[in-house]
Amino acid sequence: MMLEIKDLLDLDKTIAKDLFKDLTYPWEVFNGLSEKIINLGKSLPKDKFVEVKENVWVAKSAKVAESASLTGPLIIDEDAEIRHCAFIRGDAIVGKGSVVGNSTELKASILFDNVQTPHYNYVGNSILSYKSHMGAGSITSNLKSDKSLVGIKTKDGYVETGLKKLGAILGSYVEVGCNTVMNPGTVIGQNTNIYPVSMVRGYVPANSIYKNADEIVLKEEKDV
Repeated sequence: MMLEIKDLLDLDKTIAKDLFKDLTYPWEVFNGLSEKIINLGKSLPKDKFVEVKENVWVAKSAKVAESASLTGPLIIDEDAEIRHCAFIRGDAIVGKGSVVGNSTELKASILFDNVQTPHYNYVGNSILSYKSHMGAGSITSNLKSDKSLVGIKTKDGYVETGLKKLGAILGSYVEVGCNTVMNPGTVIGQNTNIYPVSMVRGYVPANSIYKNADEIVLKEEKDV
């Protein structure tokens, strides 16, 4: 069903690679995520990272605005940029060269390298793989209205995750249009584009263009 880590994530493009070791599905990384981030933080080279406060490790080459709010456990990798009034609430990893932008809120999430969340985004209980990008105002919804466990709807059936909170999992090179809402348990395959002002739910195949729930078209071969 193309939901496995090997189908969605480029583990060579994240400092969190070892956190996914021996796992099958991306969302399994959220079990014990705090402890995993703390252990990883303690192992980081001191010539490249500084523990700026308890369980918050920031690379010396990263740029962090004075107005940003940082709560651990948190790792900010090299050359990342945390902009004005960004709000990082803990249990998070910001990848190398990634951007957490103006008034963006991030919690319990892993951003791989070169991920862009630059303008008024909410990213909760989510995984964003290499070079994925969220347009201005796009958000992940991570809790169902009835508070039941989150599952993932696919054309082959419903896949249970066992999690009460799960936002979105974006494959590498995913482009999410402005003001899009990704409902709990959204999984978007690699190299897929989501039209602006969309409401997305369930699994969206790789190499496709999401126009609406009834119109998902595969990209032409020349565009892949």
